[in-house]
Amino acid sequence: MPRKNFRLLEEKMGVQRLEASNARVEQMKAEMPLNRVREARNLTQAHLASILHKDQSAISQMERRSDMYVRTLADFIKALGGELEIRANFADGSVRITGLGDQRPG
Repeated sequence: MPRKNFRLLEEKMGVQRLEASNARVEQMKAEMPLNRVREARNLTQAHLASILHKDQSAISQMERRSDMYVRTLADFIKALGGELEIRANFADGSVRITGLGDQRPG
């Protein structure tokens, strides 16, 4: 199959299709499962496990879970170099939820 120059394909798309395509790309970049976030940060499960002092299998399990403690998720994100932020979105705006997982039980 012959290769085509992507710029030529873009030129044929038209402005609306190109904008829609770009919007989909941005949405995909803004919404990722944990394993894709880890991969985007160029970390292996084994490396992340060593940072979190866990087994690689524990990282695999975390990435597949549909529910987990906020503190666990915050630690996972922190090990990737980020900060977890939880937002509640409403029709009239959004609010950042604070006070979750900020303190470890003594």
